[in-house]
Amino acid sequence: MAHRLTTAARADRVVVLDHGRVVQAGPHDELIGVEGPYAVLWAAYAADALVD
Repeated sequence: MAHRLTTAARADRVVVLDHGRVVQAGPHDELIGVEGPYAVLWAAYAADALVD
């Protein structure tokens, strides 16, 4: 289990839970390429990383 997005991005498979239910699953590159909660989280992280 990983809570850091940078760790999740290196995993073979990422599973996104919402209130205990699986809402997305797949490799990082696939999940950032489709609309969904993982892409939203990654975009927010990437935008914040550019500011730092």
